[in-house]
Amino acid sequence: MLEGYIHPDFAEVGRVLSAQLGRLRRKGRPGGAAVCVWHRGEPVVDCWGGTQNEAGDAWRQDTLSFSFSTTKGVTSTLFHTLAERGQLDYGTPVREFWPEFSQNGKGEITVRDVLCHEAGLYHVSEMIDDAHHMLDWNTMVRALERARPRHAPGASHGYHAFTYGWLVGEIIQRMTGKPFREVLEAELAQPLELDGLFVGMPADQMHRRAQLINAFPGDSRARDRVQNGARRVTRVLRGVGLGYDVSDALSALMPKGIEQLDFNSEAACTASVPAANGTFTARSLAKLFAVLAGGGTLGDVRLLSPERLEEVRREQNRAVGRVVPYPMRWRLGYHRVNTIRSKVRRGLGHSGFGGSGVFADPDRELAAALVLNSGTGTPFGDARIIRITDASIRCADSR
Repeated sequence: MLEGYIHPDFAEVGRVLSAQLGRLRRKGRPGGAAVCVWHRGEPVVDCWGGTQNEAGDAWRQDTLSFSFSTTKGVTSTLFHTLAERGQLDYGTPVREFWPEFSQNGKGEITVRDVLCHEAGLYHVSEMIDDAHHMLDWNTMVRALERARPRHAPGASHGYHAFTYGWLVGEIIQRMTGKPFREVLEAELAQPLELDGLFVGMPADQMHRRAQLINAFPGDSRARDRVQNGARRVTRVLRGVGLGYDVSDALSALMPKGIEQLDFNSEAACTASVPAANGTFTARSLAKLFAVLAGGGTLGDVRLLSPERLEEVRREQNRAVGRVVPYPMRWRLGYHRVNTIRSKVRRGLGHSGFGGSGVFADPDRELAAALVLNSGTGTPFGDARIIRITDASIRCADSR
């Protein structure tokens, strides 16, 4: 079922991916995926399979896949690459780069608060009246400037599911004086020779894009599923003495009209939404995170110093947040590496709605990425990326 390359030591990763695609095939459902793994500075898995659309066209070596919140891991890495040059300190107030941001009690919010989701600006549904506004950068920047935070900076944390991208992205634009997508290309894609790392896909690359399948149907069912699921989680958490308000999750995850936003449209793919609309190959994601797994360096390319990477991967909070009903253990722009059995003490990564994800483990010099186009899971990833992660770790540990 799979094409590409799998080192014999990492055969289990291929078996896991093959099983995931096999379940789709047995149910008669379209869908495909790609996995790439780097270990000790070398690619050991680069494979793909399944279909890239409902018409049944085969997933190809260069197929790009919409990867939702996995995008935040890329955006954060770009940010830290610029910080490495001494252009900012994480304790710097955002207003020093973006003066208009200081409106309505936001003057003391720091870069660190933004990166670890402690800025209190996750409630996108109250900032805009239609999710389609998220396709316009300037509209979202103005909305964030007018917004009032839900809490004092650092007093709590809540997953900034959509707003994270414009908060970090606008600081990047103010620092560099260039559009976000140009900075991404110049600072990450070109030095690492990545041919599949887009946040705002060029129109001439649209032919490589996989079709998303079963992602936000065009009716109210998606909102109903999220609302009902969040209510069930709320009851469970309150039953064990943990406070959780479903309205915070809905305000962060379900802006008005999100179920009508066509993520397969050219408009959704070519816009720049640095928290949610990255379109990637697994090969490009894994190579980028191989830099983080290698102490900030891969081959002749150095993005971060070991000291910077150590600061970036340090946990900033451990409690249950206001949006995600379990501890994400936020680092500076990444969350912990989610596993079933394995332990990853110093790792970092990011997963996304629909099942995609990427992680780096500096202790094992291991990085892995999964992109796919079928299914939904949760806004925080699902079991597919966890199984790929566990398989990669077991193979690395057995070498």
